[in-house]
Amino acid sequence: MKTYFIYTDGGAIGNPGPAGIGIVAKLKRENEKLKTVFEISEYIGRATNNQAEYKALLRAQEELLTLKENGESEYRFFLDSELLVCQLNLKYKVKHKELQPLFLKAKNNCVLLGNVSFCHIEREQNKEADSLVKAATKKR
Repeated sequence: MKTYFIYTDGGAIGNPGPAGIGIVAKLKRENEKLKTVFEISEYIGRATNNQAEYKALLRAQEELLTLKENGESEYRFFLDSELLVCQLNLKYKVKHKELQPLFLKAKNNCVLLGNVSFCHIEREQNKEADSLVKAATKKR
C-alpha cells in the first residue's frame, strides 16, 4: 500500500489580493522511507485567502490524479486552514458562493482518488508549503 502525505497552503497579499499556492507531496511505500514526489509553487492571480487554500488543494488533487496507478493508495491531506478542513469533513457548511464550486470539485476529486482524509495542522507544521506560497506571491 502507498500512502501519500500532502501538505497544501494558499495565501493572498491582502484579502483579496495577489495570491499563490504551495504544495508538498510525500510518498511512503511499505518498507521504504518517506520521499518527496513533488513540490508546487504557483502564482494564481487575484484571490481571497480561502480561495487560494482551495486552489492549492485542487492543484494537488489534479497532480495526484495524474500519478494514480492501479493498486491501493491512501491520500492524507494536511492543511492549516481549519475552515477548509471542517468544510471538507462536512462539519461546516460552505456558505460563500465563490467557495461552493471549489468545494464541489474537491469532493468530486476525492471520489476519483479514493481513500482520502483531511487533517488540520498548525501553521508551524506546514512551513514547507507556506514558504512555497510566499515564493509564488513574489513571482507576480
